[in-house]
Amino acid sequence: MTAPAATSELEQRLRAIPAPRPMLSRDDLHRLTDRQRELLTQLGGLFRDGFADLTMSEIAGRLNCSLRTLYGLAPSRDELVLTVVDTHLWRVGREARAAIAPDMAPLDAIRAYLSAATAAVSGTTDAYSRDLAAMPAARRRNGDHADYVVAVTRTLLDLAVEQGDIAPVDTAAVAHTLATLGQEFIRPEVMATLRTSPKDAADAVVDLILRGLTAPRP
Repeated sequence: MTAPAATSELEQRLRAIPAPRPMLSRDDLHRLTDRQRELLTQLGGLFRDGFADLTMSEIAGRLNCSLRTLYGLAPSRDELVLTVVDTHLWRVGREARAAIAPDMAPLDAIRAYLSAATAAVSGTTDAYSRDLAAMPAARRRNGDHADYVVAVTRTLLDLAVEQGDIAPVDTAAVAHTLATLGQEFIRPEVMATLRTSPKDAADAVVDLILRGLTAPRP
């Protein structure tokens, strides 16, 4: 059965958005040993408690692995952090993109996409947030992924405007606001003031804004 024109247009537009280049290519991932894949997962848990004071030797000791195995993942502690951050963001990004069903209306797609995307900040701790904020390369890597989320969100908003689901708005401004809430809320000074988790707070504000865009107008 032929897909509806609107669905085909949505898919074509989303596929045209360039994704950030991963730290580990598909070939790199294919070359990883099972032990190294396991370590990437374990490193995510280890870094949740902060990583600024950790050396490669200390990391190897805590994970009960050899330095050689660790250096097979990255040449330095900072590169290792970036690899773990990027791998996590890519996984969340794939899951968020998969949350957009082919037959979804644009605004429903935004809700599903951003709800899945904010999983990137789920479980963020003060220590991890503080150390990440102090690492320029990590902030840039987060920014690259955030730019992609903004682009996807804007594309869906543009389609919602074209289909008459919402009135014409500055979709770039709205997309940036919606897509960067999670990153804004994990800033150490902001996270300390939240009554809920950064993810729950971001999801609530996204819903509030989208309901405002669809509210009846005089």
